[in-house]
Amino acid sequence: MPEQLVFAMEVFLNGLMAGVLYALVALGFVLIYKASGIFNYAQGVMALFAALTLVGIMEGQVPFSHLINAIFGTEIHHFGWHVPALLAILLTMLVMIGLAWLVNHFVFRHLVNQEPIILFMATIGLAYFLEGVGDIMWGADIKKLDVGLPQGINEVIDEVTYGIFDYGFFIDNLDIVATVIAALLVVALIIFAQYTKQGRAMRAVADDHQAALSVGISLNYIWVMVWSLAGFVALVAGIVWGTKSGVQFSLSLIALKALPVLMLGGFTSIPGAIVGGLIIGVGEKLFEFAVGPMIGGATENWFAYVLALLFLVFRPQGLFGEKIIERV
Repeated sequence: MPEQLVFAMEVFLNGLMAGVLYALVALGFVLIYKASGIFNYAQGVMALFAALTLVGIMEGQVPFSHLINAIFGTEIHHFGWHVPALLAILLTMLVMIGLAWLVNHFVFRHLVNQEPIILFMATIGLAYFLEGVGDIMWGADIKKLDVGLPQGINEVIDEVTYGIFDYGFFIDNLDIVATVIAALLVVALIIFAQYTKQGRAMRAVADDHQAALSVGISLNYIWVMVWSLAGFVALVAGIVWGTKSGVQFSLSLIALKALPVLMLGGFTSIPGAIVGGLIIGVGEKLFEFAVGPMIGGATENWFAYVLALLFLVFRPQGLFGEKIIERV
């Protein structure tokens, strides 16, 4: 088999893995949009905040220690203990549920039936607020996150591909784990949205806030539930991305890579988030491999957005999104 074709196959597989990581972030956007019609600009920052909180809990760091030390002249930074990863994840999830309640109680319950642009602007403010709170609460230095997920080259795939192609494929174990996690998440979320009472109520709220209220659906309950689910998805994305590249404030920018994923898959489709992520991941890797050297490289920075722009022109609702027709 030609060497270039073998390289292209490895690039294709790595593109699939990268696409899964993008899709993990996009899932949080889809959940909140399906339930409230809100495009949650803060989803990337929620992943950052969840990862910061997880590392802080695991390391026994004192929240707001920099602020406390500055006010009282102390030098307190850690409690002196370390929390096991699983317990820390559960505690972080409780923090994200608390955050969901606070967001609903102080922000979105006052914005029921407002225009989408008002809700969108509220999420922009929430994003910068959370980023500032995360900085003050846990500090701005880069943190290492290790919850026990396997990392490094998968030796089985390396040996098998070397035996077949005389060239071993480099596939990261973390990417394989992320793929399995994403698949399980999608299945669970689809079952929840389609076959549970809460899932049907979530879709009703997305269609019409006032109509949902009139049939006895509690907006407060649904919105806290959905923001909690989005917080859980953000925690999963934060764990995977934080393990891969460290917990740092640039982690919040992964939300920007989720935008093309949503435009391709559709803002209301959970499977669409995965398919869109895979298309973006594979597309940008293969384009960089095949065309990048001819035009100076760095095509991964813009390829996804150009592809999303084409979809907006020819299929604005995305591959799996709902085409909305309004009477005027």
